[in-house]
Amino acid sequence: MPRSKKDAPQKRKPAARKTGVMGKGRTPVKVKSAKEAGKSRAEGIRLFTLAGRPSKQDFIKVYGPNGPKLTWAQRSEAGVPAEKFQAALAAKQSGR
Repeated sequence: MPRSKKDAPQKRKPAARKTGVMGKGRTPVKVKSAKEAGKSRAEGIRLFTLAGRPSKQDFIKVYGPNGPKLTWAQRSEAGVPAEKFQAALAAKQSGR
């Protein structure tokens, strides 16, 4: 390393280690294990299939502009669970 660069300040902060990741509140952030993440993903895919594999536009029609960003639990709280999605979509399309 050239001498001129030894005394220069760092340009970026070093990456945080995964074992000690700290959130904004300075408390450790919980990192899901691979099994937990796989179970959550599988449940989301199951509900997506149960809802009839809707497109992004279908989510927007039923839940509004934030529909694609919501989780299935949030969509259920909004009043339309995955089991009733197709009925709600049909009601929205017929009400044009």
